[in-house]
Amino acid sequence: MTTALMFMFLALLALGIPIFLALGTTSLILFYQDDALLSYAQRVIDELNSVPLLAVPYFVIAATFMERGGIARALVDAAQAWVGEIRGGVGLVAIMACALFATMSGSSVATAIAMGTILIPAMLRSGYSASFSSGVVASAGTLGILIPPSLAFVVYGVLADVSIPRLFLAGVVPALLQTIMISAYIIWFSRRNNYAITGDALSRKDKFRHTLRALPALSLPIIVLGGLYGGFVTLSESAALSAIVAFLLALFVYRGMALRDTLGALAAGVRNAAVIMIIVAVALPFGHWITESGIGAKLVGLLQAWDVKGWQFLLFLNVVLLFLGMFLEVLSVLMIIMPLILPLLEPLGINPIHFGVLVVVNMEIALLSPPLGLNLFVVSDVGKIPLVQVIRGTLPFFVLLLGLLLMVTYIPELSLWLPNLLMPPR
Repeated sequence: MTTALMFMFLALLALGIPIFLALGTTSLILFYQDDALLSYAQRVIDELNSVPLLAVPYFVIAATFMERGGIARALVDAAQAWVGEIRGGVGLVAIMACALFATMSGSSVATAIAMGTILIPAMLRSGYSASFSSGVVASAGTLGILIPPSLAFVVYGVLADVSIPRLFLAGVVPALLQTIMISAYIIWFSRRNNYAITGDALSRKDKFRHTLRALPALSLPIIVLGGLYGGFVTLSESAALSAIVAFLLALFVYRGMALRDTLGALAAGVRNAAVIMIIVAVALPFGHWITESGIGAKLVGLLQAWDVKGWQFLLFLNVVLLFLGMFLEVLSVLMIIMPLILPLLEPLGINPIHFGVLVVVNMEIALLSPPLGLNLFVVSDVGKIPLVQVIRGTLPFFVLLLGLLLMVTYIPELSLWLPNLLMPPR
């Protein structure tokens, strides 16, 4: 019966049924066959009654305010002031601005939309090819789920029951590595194709003027993450604080929004958050059933019988995650694979914080993977560039991210050094 239900679940996904309906229907039948429907309803309520999950809608709403409120423009201008005069400077502006915006939004799609709207036309005007311009923004936008605060880390932390602040710290070094790798490629490619230097050399006064205008926006991650790691606020409180600060910046500092636009932005943010919360509500009971059914223990026994080593397991899992990422969006992959995989980590000696970063880097690659890579479609839409050209432009960055994935997979200290330094495990 269980095997038949697993096939039914996969069939529903193949038919294009929304993930929350596929997961919800499958888990409902699983609980029904165990005569535990009341337990299912209670599970749904219990899982939504989670303090860490309170952070999700606030971070999503904050990202909506930042996307619509003119904050992105200030960050782009500040980055342009410092690196615009370098060959390939507009491309460097893209990666720098995406990295800065990611420290506030927690979402790759929001980062790609906000930055793509401004930077793709600027890159095209500067003589960059459409494929290269879209590839830079799409790949740089993936930083949204790796740099803290990251919605993907929040959801993973809830699923794996691990410290979300430690996960945030674990993403910092890999995110810096990704930024450096993409920047190096942009400089090399721009010199190879002899792209013109399009930015003017600004005086130090003008550079600081643009930087000063960006300071209110740059203060947002300092306020939010500083409050979190300083012990002044909890995760959910820091998320609420980010939404309030983003609203005030959008309305009174950068004035990209009027007061009459507030309800529309709130409605969009709540709608996007509701999508996440519904999936979580139906997926977590599914994960509990898998745990209680003993499937995890059977998989552990199987791996031990086959004498599978940790590095072999991680290599195999990377292949599986990359494949799933081609057909499912980030949250869906997390919800499907995590209940099966999490029980296997301890027997194989894999740190769950390190594993969380590995999963998120995989999901970054998924955002660039056809046929369902969301960043591909977002950048194609905002830049009015054919999807085929966007895919072609992301290929070099796709390869770079694969290299980053291998480093993160087999050098755990890249993920664990900073959280162990600043938040040593007790």
